[in-house]
Amino acid sequence: MAAPNLFLIYVTDVERATDFYRDLFGIEPVTTTPRYVPFEVAPGVLFALWSGRAEQVDPAAPRSFEVGLTVPGGAPAVDEVHANWAAKGVTVVEEPHDEVFGRTFVIADPDGNLIRVSPVD
Repeated sequence: MAAPNLFLIYVTDVERATDFYRDLFGIEPVTTTPRYVPFEVAPGVLFALWSGRAEQVDPAAPRSFEVGLTVPGGAPAVDEVHANWAAKGVTVVEEPHDEVFGRTFVIADPDGNLIRVSPVD
């Protein structure tokens, strides 16, 4: 059986979202189209922005999922990512704090999609 290899994030403005994620993660898209922009995050694994159904995406609706970024280096590395991203002016939803799995924080993209940073397990 194959493992999931495409993760879609629904956005209302694909150009704005592309700029946001390009700057946030420091990665370039594989390609760009008017409604779909994939980023290869590991060999054969795509993280993609999709605005093809933007008319059904309500930016005010609470998001029930999170994109996760795990970083090596424990709590100091998580705090460093937070400081770097906060300096970029991102919307911080949860300030850095300790959870059962370690130090973590959550930000939101321009559409309200959540991004959690935590240490590598």
